[in-house]
Amino acid sequence: MDFAYPRLARSWPKYGWWKPLITGLIGLALYLFFSLAFAVTLILLGFVFPAVFGTFLDDLGSLDIDLSDPLMFLFAIGSVALMLPAVLVATLIMGPRPMGLLSSVAGHLRWRWLLRCTMPALVIFGVVFGLTFAVVGPVLGEPLPVPVITSTTWVLVVLAVLMTPLQATAEEYVFRGYLMQLIGGWLKHPAWAILLPVPLFAIGHDYDVWGLADVAVFGVTAAWLTWRTGGLEAAIAAHVVNNTLLFLLGAFDIVDVNADSGSPFALLTTVLIMVVYSLVVVRMANREHILTAREAVPVEAPSAPAVAGEWADAQAGDRRRTTPPV
Repeated sequence: MDFAYPRLARSWPKYGWWKPLITGLIGLALYLFFSLAFAVTLILLGFVFPAVFGTFLDDLGSLDIDLSDPLMFLFAIGSVALMLPAVLVATLIMGPRPMGLLSSVAGHLRWRWLLRCTMPALVIFGVVFGLTFAVVGPVLGEPLPVPVITSTTWVLVVLAVLMTPLQATAEEYVFRGYLMQLIGGWLKHPAWAILLPVPLFAIGHDYDVWGLADVAVFGVTAAWLTWRTGGLEAAIAAHVVNNTLLFLLGAFDIVDVNADSGSPFALLTTVLIMVVYSLVVVRMANREHILTAREAVPVEAPSAPAVAGEWADAQAGDRRRTTPPV
């Protein structure tokens, strides 16, 4: 039997319907612990290095999460990134095995495929963002943005490059990884696993209705690509490129990284980007025969005679593959 990505947990012989729930509880407990430790560390650094971290406690107490402030950026983005080790450790404890089933049907993160998806993401997001600021904005009467360099600009650039990929990847492992496989273990049709986590993903962003719709479009497309390509790589590439570019633009004050409202135009832009990106990725996946399903994990390792027989077949020239190359 072959298992698509949302059903991968069921490919493990020791799967139980209740185990993903325990995984979620363990992951939540770990995340709270990691977040508390991270906050305490920054508070202590405030006493050791007051010139750098001294304002953290005051900002934290006032709930002033200003992403244009490097310290608040580090805390906010770093806190989200901590979801990644939390969900990975929880999966390591509860299963399924191998832990890499959370990444793809191959049982691991397909790094080569991830890099291949990153290239069209950079081109598509970069071109659309550039046209939006350089052409569409002036046509709509908006002034051409002028980069502003301040004392914190380059610190924000470094943080955006280092932290944002972790933050975006963490969200994919939770919302397109854990939650898709949680629901896919209970409900067979992939539409359930694609659609049901989207409200949680959208609500996690503090936006107005247009902004939430924008996030929902991204979430649905990322989940569909995860199912269609058999892994998180395409979704991670799009998420990392999108967020990193926006935070880099924010570092130069070209966009407002603290904005909590969207617009119909921004929604249409996201729809355009995700449709084009999906078409390109699916075509690449078809051309490269990317694996999209996995056979059930065997209960026991093959016996020695079986292994010997497979070796003999290979020596005799039997090079047939049971799955497409990745």
